[in-house]
Amino acid sequence: QCDLQGLWKNELGSNMTLSALDMAGTFLGSYHTAVVATNKQILVSPLQGAQQLPSTKGQPTFGFTVQWQFSNSTTVFVGQCFVDHHRKETLETMWLLWEEVLSRRDAWKATR
Repeated sequence: QCDLQGLWKNELGSNMTLSALDMAGTFLGSYHTAVVATNKQILVSPLQGAQQLPSTKGQPTFGFTVQWQFSNSTTVFVGQCFVDHHRKETLETMWLLWEEVLSRRDAWKATR
């Protein structure tokens, strides 16, 4: 069964730490990205999320939001935790980043 609590690292060098799930399936944590398009100092940023309560297969879906501390942007991640036959846990995710723009007219260029 997949357990999101702990330290996770991705192939690009970013890492996040997640707290234990509460009874409602929500969690807190922090994210330190290694991939950015800024000249500002990279800061560890808070995240909060929710996991679908574990199913009988033990490979739950989840989502979380990161509030970046070094830019005017927010990223949401959604995904699923998979456990292979060696009991290795892997998170597969997709993300959407929205960066602050000056006007609604510029909203089309706010997302990545």
